[in-house]
Amino acid sequence: MSVSEILTITIVLTAVFAYINLRVIKWPPTIGIMVLSLGMSIILAVLGKFHPFLSDKAMRLAASIDFRDVLMNFMLSFLLFAGAIHIDATKLKKEAWPVLALSTLGIVISTTLVGGMVWGLFQLFHSPIDLIYCLLFGALISPTDPIAVLAILKQAKIPSSLELKISGESLFNDGVAVVVFVTLLEAAHSGISTIDGVGIGKLFLQEAVGGLAFGVVLGYIGYFALKGIDDYKVEVLITLAIVMGGYYVAGHLHVSGPLAMVVAGIITGNKVKDEVLSDVSRDYLGKFWELVDEILNAILFLLVGLEMLIIKINTTVFIIGCICILLVLLARWVSVIFPIMLLKFRIKFERHTVAILTWGGLRGGLSVALALSLSPEMHRDEFVLITYIIVVFSILVQGLTIGGFTRKLLNKA
Repeated sequence: MSVSEILTITIVLTAVFAYINLRVIKWPPTIGIMVLSLGMSIILAVLGKFHPFLSDKAMRLAASIDFRDVLMNFMLSFLLFAGAIHIDATKLKKEAWPVLALSTLGIVISTTLVGGMVWGLFQLFHSPIDLIYCLLFGALISPTDPIAVLAILKQAKIPSSLELKISGESLFNDGVAVVVFVTLLEAAHSGISTIDGVGIGKLFLQEAVGGLAFGVVLGYIGYFALKGIDDYKVEVLITLAIVMGGYYVAGHLHVSGPLAMVVAGIITGNKVKDEVLSDVSRDYLGKFWELVDEILNAILFLLVGLEMLIIKINTTVFIIGCICILLVLLARWVSVIFPIMLLKFRIKFERHTVAILTWGGLRGGLSVALALSLSPEMHRDEFVLITYIIVVFSILVQGLTIGGFTRKLLNKA
């Protein structure tokens, strides 16, 4: 299929599913679209046994889309920038320590725990996998993606500080998790026997610190560029250039593009909007990036549903994947409670923070994309299926119940 055909079919399907969800299902858009996409994939798979033409066309569409490339090299930069641009920097400073601890220490704890438990689980099923590959899986499944659930949390009227912890953590831990994944991937390519702790540490610092520093540079480039003009069309275009050009350059500098986008977005959403833009430009810029965020998220969750058509199913791995749902939730609980225990003596946390952060830590498209980036010898097929099982459970079960779960906890006397 040509690029124009793929794009046309994807946009049309997204629009149709979004319309059906809005008129009939009335679930949060991303969840509703993914459910409809999953349903369509299942129906096509069943019909394919009787009418292979429809199934073949659908599978050809799904196979034509490089999910990893689309998300990692295109969508992720826009989604992170769009999410960060709406973060209040003043409020974020007050939550800086919890957000920092959850998005760094939490990711490391989760990666280690999930990797170790999955390694033991495969041993138990007499299908041993090297520990380094299990740690890679731990890194790719650890970042939370609460985009689909934030609207529900707002309806549940949770404290704004808790909402900021969830959104701030998700933005930064996406970037940190990618850095951890890239670092472990480098170790896996080099081989366990050649792992150099100092070298791995340098690579991690280069990616993480370099990404944060580059994000500051991008943010201030945008600030000075926008300072001398007052035309919302050009201003929006400049922010697009910062995202697309900045992410491209970050890749060539070997620094974290995701972290750079988060920092650049925060600077643009606060310093630029507060000090530079007119009311008209501020309104247009905010609405433009909100629209980009909504549209790309809708497309992303449609693609997650379509991926089911080309995922290889193995009964043993499927059982392991179902068990991994519990293991990942356990690791999430530990990775939340440990940083909070360290900070609770100097910072006051809301009631039921651990429970809400644990159940509200959804996994999403980033995990699927990172799993698809593994090479076959890294047990790609096994980890893609397990990741897909966890992501679907996370979005459908956790995503649809977090609102009621949160209200029930917060309404307790």
